[in-house]
Amino acid sequence: MQEQYTPYEKNLMRKYQRDEITASIIYKNIAKREKNEKNKEVLLKISSEEHEHALLWERHLGEKAKPSRAKILCYGLMSILFGYTFVIKLMEKNEYQGIEDMRLLQDKISNINDIIAQEKAHEAALIDLLDEERLKYVGAMVLGLNDALVELTGTIAGLTLALANTRLVALAGIITGISATLSMAASNYLAERASGNDKALKASVYTGIAYLITVVLLVAPYLIYPQDMYLCALFSMLAIMILIIFIFNYYVSVAKSLPFFKRFGEMAGISLGVAIISFVIGLLARYFLNIDI
Repeated sequence: MQEQYTPYEKNLMRKYQRDEITASIIYKNIAKREKNEKNKEVLLKISSEEHEHALLWERHLGEKAKPSRAKILCYGLMSILFGYTFVIKLMEKNEYQGIEDMRLLQDKISNINDIIAQEKAHEAALIDLLDEERLKYVGAMVLGLNDALVELTGTIAGLTLALANTRLVALAGIITGISATLSMAASNYLAERASGNDKALKASVYTGIAYLITVVLLVAPYLIYPQDMYLCALFSMLAIMILIIFIFNYYVSVAKSLPFFKRFGEMAGISLGVAIISFVIGLLARYFLNIDI
């Protein structure tokens, strides 16, 4: 005799069923792109388990579920941009949050505890799996990103009032940014070499790329706004700065299981503080040096 479920329980089960079949496809897609055979094997195993869970919900509901194509596309893009470590940890984090709600069904589904145990075992298996190259160079990326944010934000903010012209500020920002990118990458290479890192070149490349991307994003508003709208460009640049800090710290907090708000507040506070001080210096320089461009 089939169990009678309340409308709430049915909706809960439909949600789990769709989430499981969607996760199964996402893990399988990530496995297809993974070159490490051990990682691929674990991903395919987890994909298979997720599919089995979806079939279990199907048997109890008597309904088939369609996967969320939007989630598959979204997580697929994120795995390319941020790496599979970020995507897997984000998925497992979201999945783990629903486990407690699952216990509401344990009186009607005898093997619900087995599903919960498997879901928790996923995390342990994935800890051994996560050996993604880019995570080994998070320190190098933080170095490039943080230095670019502090140095370029301060420089651009200071020049904004001193020059009062978006094109001149953009020109100065580009020249300073490219020079600083090369300098920072070279300095990091020498530092890594001195510490005995045999992958010093790759670490310096990650530092340089993070720095250069930050430069491009911070200078962009000054190339978009008209020459006399330098204050609008400044506020846009500060908004982009906060967005960069938010995205990067969220990525690191998920991928490396680190606290988010403390790191975000610290980096944002330092960058904004430097920008404000530099802005005031630019204002004073314009006034006392009687610069009028």
